[in-house]
Amino acid sequence: MQTQDAAKTGGAERATLDQKTLAELYRLHGPDLLRALVRLTSGDRGKAEDILQETFVRAWQHPEAIADGPEKCRPWLFTVARRIAIDHFRMRAARAQEVAELAPDEHVATHDPYDAVLQAHDIGQALTELTPQHREVLTELHLNGRSVNDTATLLGVPPGTVKSRNFYAIRTLRPVLLRRGLAVGA
Repeated sequence: MQTQDAAKTGGAERATLDQKTLAELYRLHGPDLLRALVRLTSGDRGKAEDILQETFVRAWQHPEAIADGPEKCRPWLFTVARRIAIDHFRMRAARAQEVAELAPDEHVATHDPYDAVLQAHDIGQALTELTPQHREVLTELHLNGRSVNDTATLLGVPPGTVKSRNFYAIRTLRPVLLRRGLAVGA
């Protein structure tokens, strides 16, 4: 890894990455990092590209971070990108929100995956209160999306048994979910 001409910063000289190494770094990690950043920014590709660019500027400014070679600095790049994204979110949260031209009922609701993760965890905990046979039938039918026949084949039981276990598993699970506040009583 070669360093380019040293960059002037406050009277001190600091080494930077050469273009060839930086290009190799981007070739190896840029597309994956961009995909991760697009997810992190809730699909805002422009914001993701800004963060990606800033990440590679930091890599250019810190050649010591990739002293082991461009192939081995992936964790460092993802950590830097994550921290830059956090800084962007904090700056945006600190600024006064602009008033949009849309009426409140016209705003698109954003999906918060955190709630889905918590709910999945809670449901997983509720499933532990079922018998193993009921739990595996519910898992295969409802979580893995298998058909009754596929589940029967997989579990080595007749399709009627799968249907029966599904019925009783749901019947047993409903009060558990109600008790945990995960379902509305009917």
